[in-house]
Amino acid sequence: MTNEDDGRAAAEGEQGPGAAPEVGATGGRGRGAEAAPAHPDPEAGLATAEYAVATVAAVGFAGLLIAVLKSDTVRGLLENIISSALSV
Repeated sequence: MTNEDDGRAAAEGEQGPGAAPEVGATGGRGRGAEAAPAHPDPEAGLATAEYAVATVAAVGFAGLLIAVLKSDTVRGLLENIISSALSV
């Protein structure tokens, strides 16, 4: 008897060879096994991809906004708005 035969004999336990597998909450796949769906969802993971695209777009927009706000023209306009608001 080989090691493979020992493992099979231990797995069959007291039921003997050819016994039906144990059926329970896992759908007859044994203890602890997760039942795989018959047809995987073709849209699985799309929400994660959409979040990644939106995050990249937001970071790009933030970089553009920082570049615009650092320009001398916009800085001058903002200083004029703030000084006129404080002088009232």
